[in-house]
Amino acid sequence: MSNKFKPYRVPTDGDFRLRAIDPNDIPFSEGSEDVDQGNLEAMAKELDKLQNKLHAEGRRKVLLVLQGMDTSGKDGTIRWVFSRTSPLGVRVYAFKAPGEIELSHDYLWRCHAVVPAAGQLMVWNRSHYEDVLVPVVEKWIDRAEAQRRYRQINDFERLLVETGTTVIKCMLHIGQDEQRQRLQERIDEPDKNWKFSRGDLEVRKKWSAYQQAYERALAHTSTEHAPWHVIPSNNKLHRNLMVARLLIKTLKRMDLSFPPADPALKGLVVE
Repeated sequence: MSNKFKPYRVPTDGDFRLRAIDPNDIPFSEGSEDVDQGNLEAMAKELDKLQNKLHAEGRRKVLLVLQGMDTSGKDGTIRWVFSRTSPLGVRVYAFKAPGEIELSHDYLWRCHAVVPAAGQLMVWNRSHYEDVLVPVVEKWIDRAEAQRRYRQINDFERLLVETGTTVIKCMLHIGQDEQRQRLQERIDEPDKNWKFSRGDLEVRKKWSAYQQAYERALAHTSTEHAPWHVIPSNNKLHRNLMVARLLIKTLKRMDLSFPPADPALKGLVVE
């Protein structure tokens, strides 16, 4: 994988500081918005071809996990990165606050129900990591329980990997001032009002606590089998570009192939 990703891959030894990564970074930009947009469109087409091979092969699975603070761009990333991809082999699941039935089970129950099937590329908009972020910040669980959940999450992801799933985890990293601007846009622009919730303002007041919770969660759950990448996301176009590039490199590394053709097809003529 390109060395450009190395500074943004969370180490597996637990030595990680989120504040060391600048959300304004644009390591994959070529310096022109038009060129970057063209590159993104080309990668979207390439991703479609790779996903088509994954779907046709029908054996392995890919799970893309997108986490980030409010307004970090999870929806926009999905919209642009998969803009040319067939919906036949791509599924998206958005995690909301757990309901009564979900709360009556263990916190990973609802996650296992929506893991990718063979041949699928599944995208999680938020994920099981909500259960080591919100409860930690709100102090619904103590440090010992958080540590247990980190371990359980690592075991859960190891199970997925050992049964044929490639797990790609991206934390969309924005700055506090950038979030303020994006929230204000949701208030000021009528076509974005539906995205705004007053609860977002209450969460924003706990910015530092959430940054610390993210830092601990990423440090404890970046593993060799399922590493985290922090995606600088103040620049929306570059955010999409970086996620697309990471996906493509990962899929290429899987060495996907179409299933062998039926020998009976050789010489067959359709009349």
